[in-house]
Amino acid sequence: MAKPVYKRVLLKISGEALAGGKGSGLDFEMIGSVCDVIKECLEMGVQVGLVVGGGNFWRGAKNSGGKMERTRADHMGMLATVMNCLAVADVCEQKGIPVRVQTAIEMRAIAEPYIRGRAIRHLEEGRVVIFGAGTGNPYFSTDTAAVLRAAEINADVILLAKNVDGVYSADPVKDPTAVKYDTISYDDVLAQHLMVMDTTATSLSMDNHIPVLLFALKDPRNIIRALCGENVGTIVKE
Repeated sequence: MAKPVYKRVLLKISGEALAGGKGSGLDFEMIGSVCDVIKECLEMGVQVGLVVGGGNFWRGAKNSGGKMERTRADHMGMLATVMNCLAVADVCEQKGIPVRVQTAIEMRAIAEPYIRGRAIRHLEEGRVVIFGAGTGNPYFSTDTAAVLRAAEINADVILLAKNVDGVYSADPVKDPTAVKYDTISYDDVLAQHLMVMDTTATSLSMDNHIPVLLFALKDPRNIIRALCGENVGTIVKE
């Protein structure tokens, strides 16, 4: 078995990825495949924190179409992430994976409140920690939440599993001449306005010197390949 090059990782999975090909809701076959890979990560000795988006149910300001107050719309988005967290946690448990859900907004009946020291202890004990409700604040994306949690738990890398297979010089759907990058700097991402993450998340990862590896979740085994240092997707670093 190949050896991982990272010891502790923060895996960010978009809500749309959890919907599989359906576009919305939950694809339990896809979630099961992701959980199988997460179990393999644990067996390799890697500690895994997980942040999931909520776009398969609700995407804050975008879905409200300006007809709701932004803060309330974003709070609904945070609740959408928690639904995803519970679904992933349930599938993990079915597969014998020790898991804890922590939320940035207290929901004590269904999850632990986010406490940094407790999260790190869970990781050290071999549990997957799933972080829900984003940062707990409106106007911040779950990408920003992923970088924030990665910084707090001292993750070696952020694994950004999305519906695209890397960072391109332009939208490859609209521009057939777009070039895919294997490596790119934070500065270039910000200067070229490339949509790796939103600018807040990119700046936060740059300030905290955390590399971001973006790859496609279409094949969940890309997570293992990324862990083992194989050339998948695009790495954003200094």
